[in-house]
Amino acid sequence: MALSYYLSALLILHLLLPSAHSISDNPCAATSRGECYNKPYAMRLKFIAIASILITSLIGVCLPLFSRSVPALRPGRDLFVIVKAFASGVILATGYMHVLPDSFDDLKSPCLPENPWAKFPFTTFVAMVSAVITLMLDSLMMSYYKSSSTRRDEIIDVDKDVIGSDIRKNRIIAQVLEMGIVVHSVVIGLSMGASQNPCTIRPLIAALCFHQMFEGMGLGGCILQAEYDMKMRAILVFFFATTTPLGTVLGIAVSNVYSSASPTALIVEGVLNAVSAGILNYMALVELLSVEFMGPRLQSSVRLQLLGYAAVFAGAGLMSLMAKWA
Repeated sequence: MALSYYLSALLILHLLLPSAHSISDNPCAATSRGECYNKPYAMRLKFIAIASILITSLIGVCLPLFSRSVPALRPGRDLFVIVKAFASGVILATGYMHVLPDSFDDLKSPCLPENPWAKFPFTTFVAMVSAVITLMLDSLMMSYYKSSSTRRDEIIDVDKDVIGSDIRKNRIIAQVLEMGIVVHSVVIGLSMGASQNPCTIRPLIAALCFHQMFEGMGLGGCILQAEYDMKMRAILVFFFATTTPLGTVLGIAVSNVYSSASPTALIVEGVLNAVSAGILNYMALVELLSVEFMGPRLQSSVRLQLLGYAAVFAGAGLMSLMAKWA
């Protein structure tokens, strides 16, 4: 978790570095305004965005946490599995259809020097390295938890050991998934907060509300299965729900000195988006979908598998459709 907040602070620091120069000095700045430049109206839309994204984020991430009071939505029930598959599809499409293309746009921008940015696929390289590092962290954290558990208890009941291993695994999934979400949320919030173009902000509000709602459901399901105490749940919910609004507030604060077309901003945003894409794609495919569909619950029922795949395609399809506006 600390890594995600370090990366977010690094983003803000690097974006502020070009502030010694006016935006008008940047030859690409003129293209960033667009045809719909309206600062007062854009500011009103940003305040609407902050409130609506915060509310939908809270609703999305908290729904699974209160699902135990609804028998049909309890973990292990068919409906819970289908909803989680839908949310996993949303997370998968977020990485492939939103975050990765944004990174391509940033790192292939004509505002960057042709050498080396146009001569090497940095986006896919960073995403690949990010996915492998995520696997490495996942593996090392699991090894650490297992070894520390063994040291604490030399004789452990087999059933309890299996249950404890599942909980540790779910906790790692929840933390790593939140890290990937937080990094991207800061980037998109900062970009929206710095924009003065209502034609860009209006569709982003609807797309981000949908995105945060269902991505939150996926994260909330992981938090629920991790069986955290109330304090840790509150911390994870707080950071998920407030990251995009906080990024928007920071974007508003630096909007007078920040140019999304400046080389530093493009490089930092592009690299962080590629890192986030690698994390989200790994988590969606390996830790969420693969674990769920290869597990005993779905393997014992072809009908439930087919419903689950339909939910994945529905979530990924709807999130992909949002790419038209976002």
